[in-house]
Amino acid sequence: MVVKYWARVEKFQASKEDLLIATYPKAGSVQKTEHITMKTTQCSLNNEIILYVKGTTWTQEVVDSILNEGDVEKCKRAPTQVRMPFLEMTSKDGLTSGITRLEVMDPPRVIKTHLPIQLVPRSFWDAGCKAIYMARNPKDTVVSYYHFDRMHLHQPEPGPWPHYLEKFMTGQLGWGSWYDHVKGYWKERHNKKILYIFYEDMQEDPVCEVTRIAEFLGRQLSKSTIENIVQMTTFSAMRENPMANYSSIPDSVFDRTVSDFMRKGQVGDWKNQFSAEEDAAFDEHYCKMMADCPIPIRFTI
Repeated sequence: MVVKYWARVEKFQASKEDLLIATYPKAGSVQKTEHITMKTTQCSLNNEIILYVKGTTWTQEVVDSILNEGDVEKCKRAPTQVRMPFLEMTSKDGLTSGITRLEVMDPPRVIKTHLPIQLVPRSFWDAGCKAIYMARNPKDTVVSYYHFDRMHLHQPEPGPWPHYLEKFMTGQLGWGSWYDHVKGYWKERHNKKILYIFYEDMQEDPVCEVTRIAEFLGRQLSKSTIENIVQMTTFSAMRENPMANYSSIPDSVFDRTVSDFMRKGQVGDWKNQFSAEEDAAFDEHYCKMMADCPIPIRFTI
């Protein structure tokens, strides 16, 4: 692996009390990091490209709300990326890296990552840490990723949609193959302490899913507290929350005339982007790539 700062990430010492939140980008969070291109055993970073990613943010806010028993003020104590640092986030001098933030925090820490499971520092599994993995259907994921790259002024120009879709299908976008990512965590979910959840399930029945997460974390919360957390972490509530919506990111980074950071938060929006031909080709490719691992991904609810 040739990755600047990778040694610090790889050698990170997790504590048993730490919690890892993992997703493929756009299933996610918002952080400054370097652009990552993943293959099964390779990882390369191009320094100083800034990447902001969503999907994980929802899971992070739900987890933080559970740990703080639905206390709104405690959950607004700092921006998401400060409360729950991004493990592989780096900067030129390393002073604001995720590792730097984490090293001055006492366990238990909630830690975000987009790393595929084979690149997660071994200390997490050796320590017996719990992890939550959220998967989102690949069609909505790639659409969200595309519009994000369109509005991000520090990202490479995404180019025409058909070309971008092809790159996604062949694992040429940041963090590599969606297929390898979701399958990696799925196959290890019983060998490690991994709660595997789905974006679509969270949308369809948030009370049920928040309850599952709370139970996984060993928190017994009242029905009213669970319902309060669900309301605190709706798309509309987070969109209005400056500690969760990344409104502090300057216009020199995000061109909000192209797209909002929190764009739609819907299941099935891919239908507004995919042509009939693209949909058919994607379905054929998906069936081939997922034949060895039938994860119950839903494309609509």
